[in-house]
Amino acid sequence: MNIQSAKQRYGIIGRSEKLDLALEIALKVANTDLSVLIQGESGVGKEVFSKIIHEQSKRKHNNFIAINCGAIPEGTINSELFGHEKGAFTGATSERKGYFETVNTGTIFLDEIGEMPLDTQAYMLRILENGEFIKVGSSKVLKTDVRIVAATNVNLEEKIKKGKFREDLFYRLNTVPIYVPALHERREDIDMLFRKFANDFAEKYHTDTVRLTPESKEVINNYRWPGNIRELRNLVEQISILSKGSMIDVDEIHKIAPNIFKRNLPAKHKDDSKGGFESFEEREILYKFLFDMKSDLNDLKNLVYGLIQSNDLTLSDKSQLRSVVSQQENFQPSSPSYYSDDYNDVAPIILSQEDSAYHQTEEVDENLSLDEKTKELIVKALKKHKNKRRDAAEELGISERTLYRKIKEYHLDD
Repeated sequence: MNIQSAKQRYGIIGRSEKLDLALEIALKVANTDLSVLIQGESGVGKEVFSKIIHEQSKRKHNNFIAINCGAIPEGTINSELFGHEKGAFTGATSERKGYFETVNTGTIFLDEIGEMPLDTQAYMLRILENGEFIKVGSSKVLKTDVRIVAATNVNLEEKIKKGKFREDLFYRLNTVPIYVPALHERREDIDMLFRKFANDFAEKYHTDTVRLTPESKEVINNYRWPGNIRELRNLVEQISILSKGSMIDVDEIHKIAPNIFKRNLPAKHKDDSKGGFESFEEREILYKFLFDMKSDLNDLKNLVYGLIQSNDLTLSDKSQLRSVVSQQENFQPSSPSYYSDDYNDVAPIILSQEDSAYHQTEEVDENLSLDEKTKELIVKALKKHKNKRRDAAEELGISERTLYRKIKEYHLDD
């Protein structure tokens, strides 16, 4: 089966290269017995990929079951997965077969694998290594031939560092990794998905198919969609039911879903929510540097305008200065006289070449290396807070762990 056939069969909408790559890997690995770890944010459709892997494999005529590890209580998950003997624990009035026994020769999809308890992880490792497991309350070793497809929306490597996930299990599960892109990483697909959902809900509720104006389409495309496809589908359903007409403008979207207009700027997020994907750590430092640089430029402008007002300098064409000043969005002079009629007499400064107080200067290219700027900001923050790293990290807007890593990377602790 090729990528286009898979999209049509499983209802996958999109032309993103990242999405096509994920599908290509899923189709290639399907006919093997290799373990697969599907990574991606919540709501991107990881379970669809697990079904593709099962239905395109030699196990397609056998059982498939999807299990959410985060939804099963810690005290009962071993019984659910591996089964238990009668009297194994309070309430075990009869023997029970677990999923690894009932789905033998089939495929088990373990969603939210990062939420699995540590003792269960040890049992899982044994199944992956030799297909053996033991029921709760039993000493008899049983065998199973089950293919495991796991999925996670958290960074398992971070959980390993914190001692919450077994490293050996991670590498056994991660034989073939598949990354399903988030919706904000495939913005070219948002309009296609919107139209597909709009047609579906129009048919379901017997209404006209809703459409977007160019302005509202831009709003939809620029939103980050933290809930991914699930959130987009919910919005289209709300619009299909609540809108007054079929043509949806910006005002209509704002009434139905005002949160769409909130801008989510880069900010600190929890380490275990990154899912192994691109983090904002370096960008946090860059944004901090840019904001500080903007503040410095505003201070410099105020200083220059102060010199214009307080010194008797030779000036030239007034219109140029007016043009420059009108473009300074954040310019707020401290003196009321800036707004007086005397302002018309202000013009760009021209210094006489004969003035002995000024000399020729050499223009030097500024070092624009992100690493150097990051290092410079860290040094400044440490100096400001007298090497108190926690305070410096808070000042930089990054985690203390990230700061420690950067200090080691730039050899600042030497």
